[in-house]
Amino acid sequence: MAESIEQHKDDLGVDGAFATPGLDASDTYRFAAHMTRLPLYYEYRDANTTFSKTIKGTYLKNYKDMFDLQLKTSPTEASMVSSKTYDDVTSEFALGQVAFYPNGVWAYSQIKGNDVADEDLGMLPYYMGIKGEEDCGPVGVYDASWAVNKNASEKDKKATLDFIKWMITDNEAKKILSKDMGFSVPFTTFTDDYQPDNPLTEAARAYSNDGKTEVRSFTIPDQQWQDDIASALVEYAQGTGKWDKVQSAFVDGWSTEWNNNEESLGSVPEAQKFDAKS
Repeated sequence: MAESIEQHKDDLGVDGAFATPGLDASDTYRFAAHMTRLPLYYEYRDANTTFSKTIKGTYLKNYKDMFDLQLKTSPTEASMVSSKTYDDVTSEFALGQVAFYPNGVWAYSQIKGNDVADEDLGMLPYYMGIKGEEDCGPVGVYDASWAVNKNASEKDKKATLDFIKWMITDNEAKKILSKDMGFSVPFTTFTDDYQPDNPLTEAARAYSNDGKTEVRSFTIPDQQWQDDIASALVEYAQGTGKWDKVQSAFVDGWSTEWNNNEESLGSVPEAQKFDAKS
Protein backbone atom coordinates (compact mmCIF):
# COMPACT_ATOMS: atom_id res chain seq x y z
CA MET A 1 0.00 0.00 0.00
CA ALA A 2 2.77 2.43 0.91
CA GLU A 3 4.57 1.73 -2.37
CA SER A 4 1.34 2.27 -4.31
CA ILE A 5 0.74 5.59 -2.55
CA GLU A 6 4.30 6.62 -3.38
CA GLN A 7 3.79 5.66 -7.03
CA HIS A 8 0.60 7.72 -7.28
CA LYS A 9 1.45 10.51 -4.84
CA ASP A 10 0.95 13.29 -7.39
CA ASP A 11 -2.57 12.06 -8.17
CA LEU A 12 -3.31 11.69 -4.45
CA GLY A 13 -1.96 15.11 -3.55
CA VAL A 14 0.66 13.91 -1.05
CA ASP A 15 4.44 14.16 -0.89
CA GLY A 16 4.96 10.60 0.22
CA ALA A 17 3.38 7.62 1.96
CA PHE A 18 5.31 7.78 5.24
CA ALA A 19 6.41 10.78 7.22
CA THR A 20 10.17 11.19 7.10
CA PRO A 21 11.97 8.82 9.49
CA GLY A 22 13.70 11.78 11.10
CA LEU A 23 16.99 11.02 12.78
CA ASP A 24 17.66 14.38 14.35
CA ALA A 25 18.25 13.93 18.10
CA SER A 26 14.70 15.13 18.82
CA ASP A 27 13.19 12.29 16.80
CA THR A 28 15.45 9.25 17.11
CA TYR A 29 13.42 7.89 20.05
CA ARG A 30 10.80 6.69 17.56
CA PHE A 31 13.29 4.25 16.07
CA ALA A 32 15.82 3.55 18.84
CA ALA A 33 13.50 3.41 21.86
CA HIS A 34 10.09 2.56 20.41
CA MET A 35 10.30 0.70 17.10
CA THR A 36 12.94 -1.59 18.61
CA ARG A 37 10.26 -2.88 21.02
CA LEU A 38 8.71 -4.96 18.24
CA PRO A 39 11.64 -7.30 17.49
CA LEU A 40 12.40 -7.46 21.22
CA TYR A 41 8.80 -8.38 22.16
CA TYR A 42 8.59 -11.26 19.71
CA GLU A 43 12.07 -12.56 20.55
CA TYR A 44 11.11 -12.64 24.22
CA ARG A 45 7.86 -14.36 23.23
CA ASP A 46 9.79 -17.10 21.47
CA ALA A 47 12.13 -17.52 24.45
CA ASN A 48 9.24 -17.47 26.95
CA THR A 49 10.93 -14.83 29.06
CA THR A 50 10.53 -11.21 30.10
CA PHE A 51 14.25 -10.48 30.33
CA SER A 52 17.58 -11.65 28.99
CA LYS A 53 21.01 -10.04 29.07
CA THR A 54 21.66 -11.46 25.62
CA ILE A 55 19.51 -11.32 22.50
CA LYS A 56 19.90 -12.68 18.96
CA GLY A 57 18.11 -10.01 16.94
CA THR A 58 15.86 -12.70 15.48
CA TYR A 59 13.38 -10.19 14.05
CA LEU A 60 15.74 -7.34 13.27
CA LYS A 61 15.36 -8.12 9.55
CA ASN A 62 11.66 -7.27 9.94
CA TYR A 63 12.64 -4.00 11.58
CA LYS A 64 15.01 -3.27 8.67
CA ASP A 65 12.28 -3.92 6.12
CA MET A 66 9.99 -1.45 7.88
CA PHE A 67 12.73 1.18 8.18
CA ASP A 68 13.67 0.74 4.52
CA LEU A 69 10.03 1.15 3.51
CA GLN A 70 9.83 4.43 5.38
CA LEU A 71 13.09 5.65 3.86
CA LYS A 72 11.99 5.03 0.28
CA THR A 73 8.41 6.33 0.59
CA SER A 74 8.99 9.54 2.59
CA PRO A 75 9.27 13.09 1.20
CA THR A 76 12.94 13.35 2.20
CA GLU A 77 16.02 11.91 0.54
CA ALA A 78 17.46 9.16 2.70
CA SER A 79 20.78 11.00 2.95
CA MET A 80 19.01 13.97 4.58
CA VAL A 81 16.83 12.28 7.22
CA SER A 82 19.26 13.16 10.03
CA SER A 83 18.41 16.83 9.52
CA LYS A 84 14.68 16.34 10.07
CA THR A 85 13.40 17.16 13.56
CA TYR A 86 10.38 15.86 15.45
CA ASP A 87 8.49 19.07 14.62
CA ASP A 88 9.38 18.75 10.92
CA VAL A 89 8.01 15.23 10.52
CA THR A 90 4.96 15.86 12.69
CA SER A 91 4.11 18.80 10.44
CA GLU A 92 4.29 16.57 7.37
CA PHE A 93 1.45 14.50 8.77
CA ALA A 94 -0.52 17.30 10.46
CA LEU A 95 -0.60 19.24 7.18
CA GLY A 96 -1.80 16.22 5.19
CA GLN A 97 1.42 15.81 3.21
CA VAL A 98 1.79 12.10 4.06
CA ALA A 99 -0.54 9.23 4.86
CA PHE A 100 1.31 7.44 7.66
CA TYR A 101 3.10 8.76 10.73
CA PRO A 102 4.57 6.19 13.16
CA ASN A 103 4.16 7.71 16.60
CA GLY A 104 2.08 7.50 19.75
CA VAL A 105 -1.25 8.88 20.88
CA TRP A 106 0.55 11.87 22.46
CA ALA A 107 1.20 13.28 18.97
CA TYR A 108 -2.45 14.30 18.74
CA SER A 109 -1.74 17.55 20.58
CA GLN A 110 0.49 18.64 17.67
CA ILE A 111 -1.84 17.27 14.98
CA LYS A 112 -5.18 18.72 16.06
CA GLY A 113 -6.22 22.06 14.68
CA ASN A 114 -4.26 21.63 11.45
CA ASP A 115 -5.28 20.21 8.07
CA VAL A 116 -6.11 16.67 9.19
CA ALA A 117 -9.57 16.38 10.71
CA ASP A 118 -10.23 14.16 13.71
CA GLU A 119 -12.55 11.95 11.69
CA ASP A 120 -9.73 11.28 9.21
CA LEU A 121 -7.34 9.98 11.88
CA GLY A 122 -6.90 6.28 12.47
CA MET A 123 -4.35 3.88 13.89
CA LEU A 124 -2.69 0.76 12.49
CA PRO A 125 -0.59 -1.62 14.58
CA TYR A 126 3.09 -1.62 13.69
CA TYR A 127 3.04 -4.78 11.58
CA MET A 128 6.41 -6.05 10.36
CA GLY A 129 5.58 -9.45 8.91
CA ILE A 130 6.18 -11.41 12.12
CA LYS A 131 4.21 -14.60 12.71
CA GLY A 132 1.44 -14.03 15.24
CA GLU A 133 1.40 -10.25 14.98
CA GLU A 134 -2.07 -10.38 13.43
CA ASP A 135 -3.41 -11.17 16.90
CA CYS A 136 -1.85 -8.05 18.38
CA GLY A 137 -2.85 -4.42 18.49
CA PRO A 138 -0.69 -1.33 18.99
CA VAL A 139 2.36 -1.22 21.22
CA GLY A 140 2.07 0.14 24.75
CA VAL A 141 5.33 1.91 25.56
CA TYR A 142 5.80 2.81 29.21
CA ASP A 143 9.28 4.17 29.83
CA ALA A 144 8.59 5.91 33.13
CA SER A 145 7.20 4.78 36.45
CA TRP A 146 6.06 6.54 39.58
CA ALA A 147 8.41 5.99 42.49
CA VAL A 148 8.67 6.92 46.14
CA ASN A 149 12.01 7.95 47.60
CA LYS A 150 13.02 5.27 50.11
CA ASN A 151 15.03 7.85 52.05
CA ALA A 152 12.04 10.12 52.65
CA SER A 153 10.36 10.24 56.02
CA GLU A 154 7.47 7.88 56.71
CA LYS A 155 5.17 10.90 56.76
CA ASP A 156 6.32 12.02 53.30
CA LYS A 157 6.12 8.49 51.89
CA LYS A 158 2.52 8.20 53.04
CA ALA A 159 1.70 11.65 51.66
CA THR A 160 3.17 10.68 48.28
CA LEU A 161 1.25 7.42 48.10
CA ASP A 162 -1.94 9.20 49.15
CA PHE A 163 -1.43 11.74 46.37
CA ILE A 164 -0.87 9.04 43.74
CA LYS A 165 -4.01 7.25 44.89
CA TRP A 166 -5.95 10.53 44.75
CA MET A 167 -4.79 11.20 41.18
CA ILE A 168 -6.27 7.98 39.83
CA THR A 169 -9.36 7.61 42.03
CA ASP A 170 -10.76 11.09 42.69
CA ASN A 171 -13.22 12.14 39.99
CA GLU A 172 -11.92 15.70 39.77
CA ALA A 173 -8.32 14.52 39.60
CA LYS A 174 -9.19 11.98 36.90
CA LYS A 175 -10.80 14.75 34.87
CA ILE A 176 -7.67 16.89 35.17
CA LEU A 177 -5.41 14.06 34.00
CA SER A 178 -7.50 12.89 31.08
CA LYS A 179 -9.60 15.83 29.93
CA ASP A 180 -7.63 18.94 30.90
CA MET A 181 -4.12 17.57 30.38
CA GLY A 182 -5.00 15.04 27.67
CA PHE A 183 -2.89 12.20 29.09
CA SER A 184 -3.47 8.56 28.26
CA VAL A 185 -4.84 6.92 31.38
CA PRO A 186 -4.26 3.14 31.34
CA PHE A 187 -5.71 2.64 34.80
CA THR A 188 -8.64 0.43 35.76
CA THR A 189 -10.17 3.34 37.67
CA PHE A 190 -10.71 5.33 34.47
CA THR A 191 -13.99 4.35 32.84
CA ASP A 192 -15.09 5.47 29.38
CA ASP A 193 -16.35 8.75 30.87
CA TYR A 194 -12.82 9.63 31.94
CA GLN A 195 -10.92 8.96 28.72
CA PRO A 196 -9.17 11.85 26.93
CA ASP A 197 -10.82 13.51 23.95
CA ASN A 198 -8.26 12.02 21.63
CA PRO A 199 -9.28 10.06 18.51
CA LEU A 200 -5.94 8.24 18.51
CA THR A 201 -6.52 6.97 22.04
CA GLU A 202 -10.00 5.86 21.01
CA ALA A 203 -8.56 4.01 18.01
CA ALA A 204 -5.92 2.29 20.15
CA ARG A 205 -8.46 1.23 22.78
CA ALA A 206 -10.69 -0.20 20.07
CA TYR A 207 -8.11 -2.91 19.36
CA SER A 208 -8.15 -3.96 22.99
CA ASN A 209 -11.95 -3.95 23.01
CA ASP A 210 -11.84 -6.25 19.98
CA GLY A 211 -9.71 -8.75 21.87
CA LYS A 212 -6.34 -7.85 20.36
CA THR A 213 -3.30 -8.20 22.61
CA GLU A 214 -1.37 -5.03 23.34
CA VAL A 215 2.29 -5.47 22.48
CA ARG A 216 4.09 -5.00 25.79
CA SER A 217 7.14 -2.83 26.15
CA PHE A 218 10.04 -4.39 28.02
CA THR A 219 12.86 -2.55 29.74
CA ILE A 220 15.70 -1.49 27.48
CA PRO A 221 19.19 -1.01 28.93
CA ASP A 222 19.87 2.73 28.86
CA GLN A 223 20.27 5.84 26.74
CA GLN A 224 23.65 4.69 25.45
CA TRP A 225 22.05 1.67 23.77
CA GLN A 226 19.55 3.96 22.05
CA ASP A 227 22.20 6.48 21.03
CA ASP A 228 24.38 3.79 19.46
CA ILE A 229 21.44 2.43 17.44
CA ALA A 230 20.49 5.94 16.33
CA SER A 231 24.05 6.68 15.23
CA ALA A 232 24.21 3.45 13.24
CA LEU A 233 20.84 4.20 11.62
CA VAL A 234 22.08 7.63 10.53
CA GLU A 235 25.13 6.12 8.85
CA TYR A 236 23.00 3.44 7.20
CA ALA A 237 20.48 5.98 5.88
CA GLN A 238 23.24 8.26 4.57
CA GLY A 239 25.00 5.37 2.88
CA THR A 240 28.16 5.79 4.93
CA GLY A 241 27.61 2.66 7.01
CA LYS A 242 26.30 -0.87 6.58
CA TRP A 243 23.30 -2.46 8.28
CA ASP A 244 25.75 -4.70 10.14
CA LYS A 245 26.54 -1.77 12.41
CA VAL A 246 22.85 -1.41 13.34
CA GLN A 247 22.75 -5.15 14.01
CA SER A 248 25.80 -4.89 16.27
CA ALA A 249 24.42 -1.87 18.15
CA PHE A 250 21.17 -3.74 18.74
CA VAL A 251 22.53 -7.17 19.68
CA ASP A 252 26.05 -6.65 21.00
CA GLY A 253 25.20 -3.31 22.57
CA TRP A 254 22.32 -4.95 24.43
CA SER A 255 24.57 -7.32 26.38
CA THR A 256 27.30 -4.70 26.83
CA GLU A 257 24.96 -2.16 28.40
CA TRP A 258 23.16 -4.68 30.62
CA ASN A 259 26.53 -5.91 31.90
CA ASN A 260 27.52 -2.30 32.59
CA ASN A 261 24.24 -1.74 34.42
CA GLU A 262 24.66 -4.83 36.52
CA GLU A 263 28.17 -3.77 37.45
CA SER A 264 27.19 -0.21 38.37
CA LEU A 265 23.73 -0.81 39.85
CA GLY A 266 24.17 -4.29 41.26
CA SER A 267 21.11 -5.81 39.61
CA VAL A 268 19.16 -6.33 36.40
CA PRO A 269 15.43 -7.02 35.86
CA GLU A 270 14.17 -10.37 37.09
CA ALA A 271 13.27 -12.76 34.28
CA GLN A 272 9.80 -14.29 34.40
CA LYS A 273 7.77 -16.43 32.05
CA PHE A 274 6.38 -14.51 29.10
CA ASP A 275 2.75 -13.44 29.53
CA ALA A 276 1.43 -11.22 26.77
CA LYS A 277 -1.51 -10.11 28.90
CA SER A 278 0.50 -8.84 31.86
